[in-house]
Amino acid sequence: MSVPAHREKLIPLLADKSITILYSGIPIHVSQDEYYPFRVSRQFFYYTGLTRENMALVLIKRDGRCSAVLYIPEVDPLAVRWTGKMVTPDEAREISGIEPIRYIHQLEGDLSRHMASGIAEVAYFDTYRHSAEDLPDYNLVKAQEFARLYPAVQIRNLHIPTAALRRCKDEEEVTAIQKAINITKGGLNAVMENLRPGMYEYQVQAIFEAKIFSEGAEGPAFPTIAGAGINGTMLHYGTNREICNDGDLILLDLGAKVDGYCADITRTYPVNGKFTDRQRQYYEIALAANRAVAKAAKPGMTCRELNEICKDVLAEGLLKMGKINVPGEVSRYYMHGVSHHLGIDVHDIEVADDRILRPGCVITDEPGLYIDEEAIGIRIEDDLLITENGCVCLSEDIIRTPDEIEAYMADR
Repeated sequence: MSVPAHREKLIPLLADKSITILYSGIPIHVSQDEYYPFRVSRQFFYYTGLTRENMALVLIKRDGRCSAVLYIPEVDPLAVRWTGKMVTPDEAREISGIEPIRYIHQLEGDLSRHMASGIAEVAYFDTYRHSAEDLPDYNLVKAQEFARLYPAVQIRNLHIPTAALRRCKDEEEVTAIQKAINITKGGLNAVMENLRPGMYEYQVQAIFEAKIFSEGAEGPAFPTIAGAGINGTMLHYGTNREICNDGDLILLDLGAKVDGYCADITRTYPVNGKFTDRQRQYYEIALAANRAVAKAAKPGMTCRELNEICKDVLAEGLLKMGKINVPGEVSRYYMHGVSHHLGIDVHDIEVADDRILRPGCVITDEPGLYIDEEAIGIRIEDDLLITENGCVCLSEDIIRTPDEIEAYMADR
């Protein structure tokens, strides 16, 4: 990714006489010698392109100029023997574009000398917290430690300026998202080619994930949702342990991750390859909403406005079916928003006080209908790139009409 450009865009947003300290994170312990799979700080990745643990980026801004230092673990032959190859200084330099490279054990002493010299009046850390109940992540812990050591230095949240930068994607970021979408398409085609009544949801998940791994994805962008029958009405269903019965629909909310960027696609398929008349009715309503949002999305709009368009189309369709009596009752069968931003995170960060869509924003388009009493869950989700005059559906080539789906599945 264009990580040097990302850093250059950040510099004007930082206060003068400031230090920015951003950690990649550390593995989280589970039990005994087991750790959860490591997930790098998304902000650290955005500014360095690196994905490994126990690293740090330091930016010092004085008199309008900014210097960068990257700290990495020193290569330890014994650690390499046990856990695999470590990033070398040359590799870190090539990926990040940062010079100099120092070792992480030198960071504490370097910070002590910087602060003793009075180099900074402001310190930026990523202090984002999703909810009060969450444990603090590593960057927040380090910010709290720094504040205790240097109480006279003002702590500011790096998440805020970074959110403004990450909202609009550059060409390389869009390319990575498009690659992830293309690989996701192959995984969904594999599902349609192999889906049969009597399969378990986890077997459907395995078909998709095996295919995207074989095509070079880093892995799923998020835990795959494969909900058949009534399970498709549960928005974040994640068990994937039930049988896909003849006559069921299966809702698949999934995506591949490529070069650190995510796809987020949902398709709903008939397990036996053929929609019932009732299923097709609901599906066509959701599809009409999906297409209406894609047609309307453009710069200057907000996701809230797109959601109103979606609700209007869904309500009109349900009224014609006689499923609801007044438009407001649509909320019984559609209870989420139609769009969120997409990028390094599946639900990518956005600026709280500026919701306007701009060219370069990548958002989802995901109307759905969830009919508990008929055990029908339908969602059709695509990924849209906002352009100067409208939008481009990056996932347009992933088939979505009932006729296309039935024709594809008929060739199994």
